[in-house]
Amino acid sequence: MYKIEVDKVGVSYDEGNKRFTALSDISFTVEPGQFISIIGSSGCGKSTLLSVLGGLRMPSSGKVIIDGAPVTGPGKNRGTVFQHYSLFPWMSARNNVAFGIKHSTIKLPRKEIGNRADRFLEKVGLENFKDKYPGQLSGGMKQRVAIARALAMDTEILLMDEPFGAVDAKNRTLLQELLLKLWEGNGDDIIFPFDLTNNEPIAQPVRERKTVVFVTHDIDEAILMSDRIIMFTNSPGRISKELEVPFKRPRSRAALVQTAEYTRLRNELLTLFYKDFGSDI
Repeated sequence: MYKIEVDKVGVSYDEGNKRFTALSDISFTVEPGQFISIIGSSGCGKSTLLSVLGGLRMPSSGKVIIDGAPVTGPGKNRGTVFQHYSLFPWMSARNNVAFGIKHSTIKLPRKEIGNRADRFLEKVGLENFKDKYPGQLSGGMKQRVAIARALAMDTEILLMDEPFGAVDAKNRTLLQELLLKLWEGNGDDIIFPFDLTNNEPIAQPVRERKTVVFVTHDIDEAILMSDRIIMFTNSPGRISKELEVPFKRPRSRAALVQTAEYTRLRNELLTLFYKDFGSDI
């Protein structure tokens, strides 16, 4: 069974007296544990698609199926990182992360929730800012809190909308490596749910990889992180092409860029990305 099935999805809405089509006839599938990147120019409907996958917007046509069931609204099996932080301004960084954990499927005592929030803030380099409020943080810091919250929730599916776009180059690289480490199951984020009656952990097998749908403008980032890359056309968004990323994991950024296959794939993606602009560039 596919983890995600997107079947002929279209999204249209009214803008004044005009009807605007954001997405048209989008169909693809995602296997459990796959890391999929979506690339396309601004305004091609990438963020709209993530909203549909997250159950925050219903499609005008077609359907999305997750784990065999049609998506009819948000679900606890999906965690989302938006472009614009989406933090509660009246909560500290620590409480923003803890709030996500409390409202996920994880069953932990209050102390363990706080410890987990602290651990994930440390992972994104914000251990010294856990008591700060969003208004006291820079844009990049706020985005790191949002990323920590999504990762700490341990959802089966991660929907990530340019999650590193507001982050400086150094932290972007660190967060890419963190996400891949956790996705590949090499982090210390494995949860043993608690019997809340006795406050004793319940042993369980190590879980499978998360399923990730990742929106980015960065072609090199997509190649480094993805199993498959889906290229969108300009508005209305349609799928131009799907490409397999052939490199074995774990991947070394320095080694990848020196290979002929990397150069070939990157050039193909660049050609597709700029194809719609034609003679305008």
